[in-house]
Amino acid sequence: MKALIIVDLQNDFLPGGSLAVKDGDTLIDRINQLQEKFDIVVATQDWHPAKHESFASQHEGKKPFDVIVLDDHDKTVQVLWPDHCIQGTRGAELHKNLNQNRISAIIRKGMNPKIDSYSGFYDVNKKNPTGLHGYLKDHNVTSVYICGLAADVCVYHTAEDALRLGYATYILEGSTKAIDEEKFEKLKENFVEKGGNVSTYLL
Repeated sequence: MKALIIVDLQNDFLPGGSLAVKDGDTLIDRINQLQEKFDIVVATQDWHPAKHESFASQHEGKKPFDVIVLDDHDKTVQVLWPDHCIQGTRGAELHKNLNQNRISAIIRKGMNPKIDSYSGFYDVNKKNPTGLHGYLKDHNVTSVYICGLAADVCVYHTAEDALRLGYATYILEGSTKAIDEEKFEKLKENFVEKGGNVSTYLL
């Protein structure tokens, strides 16, 4: 079985949102078409409490995109973000134009206020699973194809974990967009070196 994983196609990551990826909304029609090609479709959703420690607003004197070390979390390095995808807000909602009829599970992440979660599988310390791996295994999924936002953050970390967990893993290059394209180019090279695949899925 092959699964499509749609990563964080939420209002706050789309134009007009607090952490928007440029032209992210242009992916929606393509991702809707892609869903028809897969046995299993799942989506991830950032779902942060209002005072999440990854938010710059929770650290006096800090601004978005500053980097700190959260000393009480195994020296975890944390990029500070604008407040985004707060539970129950419009910004956290999946975009209204995303077809959800074929999405069989929505995996919420980033709910622990003390630790961030980029990957759809685990928090950044790899200690707390989201349940995605178990869901895919229960449905006999062996290959995953990953699209959505942002390519150089949550898409990449989801793909990296999928590869580590033993899935044949594809980043769908034509169905994702990066915050930092130059960074994403380097991440793709690293991903392929580890045995991952970067592909433009043909409709």
